[in-house]
Amino acid sequence: MRLIETLSAYQRRDPAARGKLEILLLYSGVHATLYYRLAHWLHRHQLCFLARCVSQWARFWTGIEIHPGATIGRRLVIDHGTGIVIGETTEIGDDVLIYQGVTLGGTGKDVGKRHPTIGNNVMIGAGARVLGPITVSDNSRIAAGAVVLQDVPANATAVGVPAQIVRLNGEKVRHYADDVDQTSVINPTLQKIEALTRRVEELERQLAEAEKK
Repeated sequence: MRLIETLSAYQRRDPAARGKLEILLLYSGVHATLYYRLAHWLHRHQLCFLARCVSQWARFWTGIEIHPGATIGRRLVIDHGTGIVIGETTEIGDDVLIYQGVTLGGTGKDVGKRHPTIGNNVMIGAGARVLGPITVSDNSRIAAGAVVLQDVPANATAVGVPAQIVRLNGEKVRHYADDVDQTSVINPTLQKIEALTRRVEELERQLAEAEKK
């Protein structure tokens, strides 16, 4: 039953999906999730070596690495999936959408709970990095390429390196791209650098004019 609801979630979220059989047979994200479920069961029953064998086999065939100790909810959708890494203490809620190249990893500074907690109905864009024992709350969006190092509140959009909140509860916090279309997102950090560059150029111009006088 859970497999059917997962396949249905792929159909809803992937316009290229033409049917459940195609998704089941050809989608690497589905295969990685199924391998993970088996590996997680083995891990919970203290069969850790076998669990890692299954997860490494899955990584080899799908390009998606999910540690068997991670906790993943229902209806996870992995779009394309190549290069995704999900760490051991990661917790993922229901109805999460993850694009290729995402890392849910650690910073190397923490012990125990080292990886992120992802709420329900979260979207994590291609190439994003969510690092450390932080929380990305329900209904949030992480833009492509963002590096998230701090908690993200519910109903928020995070953009940039390091990520900043640009939209919260439907209201603009800073300049943003509507609906995080993953192609036109403005990077707030880049905006600040460009503003500083313009200021330096203006000061240099004023200094040159003063030297002429």
